[in-house]
Amino acid sequence: MNTHKINRVRPFSALIAACWQEPYSRQRLLKDVIAGVTVGIIAIPLAMALAIASGVPPQYGLYTSAVAGIVIAVTGGSRYSVSGPTAAFVVILYPVAQQFGLAGLLLATLLSGMFLVVMGLTRVGRLIEYIPLPVTLGFTSGIAITIATLQVKDFFGLPLAAMPAGYMDKLAALLQALPAADIGDTLIGGVTLLVLVVWPRLGLRVPGHLPALAAGAAVMGLLNLAGHQVATIGSSFSYQLADGSQGAGIPAILPQLQLPWTLPAADGQPMTLSWQTLSALLPAAFSMAMLGAIESLLCAVVLDGMTGKKHSANGELLGQGIGNIIAPFFGGITATAAIARSAANVRAGATSPLAAVIHALLVLLALLLLAPWLSFLPLAAMAALLLLVAWNMSEVHKVFDLLRRAPKDDIIVMLLCMALTVLFDMVIAITVGIVLASLLFMRRIARMTRLSTLSDDADVLVLRVNGPLFFAAAERVFDEVLARSTAYQTVILQWDAVPVLDAGGLSALQRFIAALPEGKQLIVTDIPFQPLKTLARAHIRPIDGRLAFYSTLPEALADRQK
Repeated sequence: MNTHKINRVRPFSALIAACWQEPYSRQRLLKDVIAGVTVGIIAIPLAMALAIASGVPPQYGLYTSAVAGIVIAVTGGSRYSVSGPTAAFVVILYPVAQQFGLAGLLLATLLSGMFLVVMGLTRVGRLIEYIPLPVTLGFTSGIAITIATLQVKDFFGLPLAAMPAGYMDKLAALLQALPAADIGDTLIGGVTLLVLVVWPRLGLRVPGHLPALAAGAAVMGLLNLAGHQVATIGSSFSYQLADGSQGAGIPAILPQLQLPWTLPAADGQPMTLSWQTLSALLPAAFSMAMLGAIESLLCAVVLDGMTGKKHSANGELLGQGIGNIIAPFFGGITATAAIARSAANVRAGATSPLAAVIHALLVLLALLLLAPWLSFLPLAAMAALLLLVAWNMSEVHKVFDLLRRAPKDDIIVMLLCMALTVLFDMVIAITVGIVLASLLFMRRIARMTRLSTLSDDADVLVLRVNGPLFFAAAERVFDEVLARSTAYQTVILQWDAVPVLDAGGLSALQRFIAALPEGKQLIVTDIPFQPLKTLARAHIRPIDGRLAFYSTLPEALADRQK
């Protein structure tokens, strides 16, 4: 019954649980409003910075926070999650935006939403829990390194027209351009980063994002008075309205309904929707879906620990999928639950998904009222904001803790995932990491299967098998039994501590029986249910003078003495 409730797929599950099944009062509404406004203040600059880092104009980050933030909060399975653009996606979205343009990025987002809906409907939500910690820590740290590297250009105002594709090429280009760093951009970035780091230590309840950006903008104002111009959102981005008029920075208009593939591709022309284009976008879309599923469910687990509530894993995947299907039709890029914003939502007193809805409405309000002011924000300050996000995402303390205390196998998996994420991409890192972690885990489990001698009287050797007899362990165990049994006529194996016998173990047992010299007998006792069922299905029967089965070891020994 409980398993069914955990695994069933139900949209709107968080909203129903928080606002329908539980009484919703004015006090709860007030708490949700306060939490929503608090998170909205954090989300506005972050959404713009993440859109810029993803290779698209900043307003598309705001569209994402607004549209996906509302849809996912209403349809998802985690009552405290706040969804929007996140730093983890930057390493996937940026190459797609460079190769396929805005239209390709939105189309890939739409496809990723479809993948997420399928994941939710097929109930794979709980399978995400089987991704080992070294794998998740490795690829998130790798993503953080990549994001931090991408911010170096704007933080120091380096004169680079475009960044190379490969990570090592990026690093080389940045190092070559570093002597030409702009002192104004560097000063703005440094002051913004300093305020972001120091602000939490002041113990104030106001989030530090806006004060830090205000400090960066103040430094920019002083530089402008001195005649030193720096790059801003307004000087770096422009837009064209339906009437053909041009504007700088962010347009003060609400998201407009439009087909994603009618927007500009990488060459500035409308995208040609074809099977070839869809095929080229599918790998990136699958990567987005996998990362979105992992990040949103990890976020939900963290929030469960903070609040004592339980999320619906498959319902959350379904909500994330619906949000990523709808958002691209309003200019929204890929969205998922953001751990930092969601945790801030809980700490600010949120009680239901309405807090996330209010956060999204605040983003829309800022888009309408503050667009001209937001356009004055310096890019160096936005880069500083993302540098802190990358630092928090890297979870350096967990990395060093794992390096100090974890087994060597886990350390190898984490470092390999980190390196593959940085040098190649997340999908390769996760695939290789899971395969390697699985193989190392099987080796570890195989080593736990051991033989212990219970007695070796006269012609009878009694051994106890402790651990699973599966493909990775059985061959070694039976080879050891064969080597030990050379001086005995009868070998008794007690299987009371054998929880599993798989096809590989069964095959090893059959080869062992065939390899027994003439006149020797194998007796197996105390067989648990699963190995007994496997033997029965394989039609393994007693063989006179060669193979026998007994319920207990004392029964087998008593029968031998007759």
